[in-house]
Amino acid sequence: MQVTDSMREYWSKNLRITAVLLVIWFVVTYVTSFFARELNEIVILGFPLGFYIGAQGALVVYVLIIVFYAWYMNRLDRKYGVQEEE
Repeated sequence: MQVTDSMREYWSKNLRITAVLLVIWFVVTYVTSFFARELNEIVILGFPLGFYIGAQGALVVYVLIIVFYAWYMNRLDRKYGVQEEE
């Protein structure tokens, strides 16, 4: 199978968005946990920020990452003509 410039561009964009989303995931998961003591000094609605991010915020970010990735990849698939049959 011959690899075309279009295929290279598609995979380059795919890898780039995957890397960006993985960095966001890493920050939300590990960096906020590492700085939990400092974040707990900030109180929002009666809850420390570190607790809120761990209990609710991280889950919301994970769902948003999934939704954005699905939307972006569907758009990218249509642009490069590799979308699934309906």
